[in-house]
Amino acid sequence: MKKTLTAGFASLILAGALATPAHALTVSGVDVPDTYSAMGQELQLNGAGTRSKWFMDLYVGGLYVAEKVSDGQAVINADEPQAITLHITSGMITSERMTEATMDGFKSSTDGDLSAIQSDVDQFMSVFQEEIKEGDVFDLVYAPGEGVHVLKNGEQKDTVGDLEFKKALFGIWLSDKPAQKDLKNKMLGQN
Repeated sequence: MKKTLTAGFASLILAGALATPAHALTVSGVDVPDTYSAMGQELQLNGAGTRSKWFMDLYVGGLYVAEKVSDGQAVINADEPQAITLHITSGMITSERMTEATMDGFKSSTDGDLSAIQSDVDQFMSVFQEEIKEGDVFDLVYAPGEGVHVLKNGEQKDTVGDLEFKKALFGIWLSDKPAQKDLKNKMLGQN
């Protein structure tokens, strides 16, 4: 039964990722859809912004939730369907750089204590071992009771962790020590 439910959910995610959505927002040349389908529920774009470093745009991050929210901690703690999309906009993003930046993000969002989720982090990081190039899109879709479904270019790569892992992962962008404060504010609809 669980395998059937997981396969069904993966199909729903894939259908949502491959549907031709209306675009609510264009950020750094990326059309960010205004909705995302997950677990049979239509999530709405809460906000999106650009991750930049050294005056270079690296990716566009979007946050999808059931109802608009401006509190990062509320998003992190919510045990409900949510998604973060990452649209790679720079050839400067490599597998190695993405892995390093994501590990730094996990350390920041957990105050350096990964002990409770280390095996989940290791499993998640393996998704970045494949070549990453400009134009790639990563979808990080949290499903209560299932974990975080990780998709690359619409193809499910893995399902990782539980709510505790999701809190650390979403905390990379939405915690008190986010990857970039401006990106956090934009994902939370605080332009």
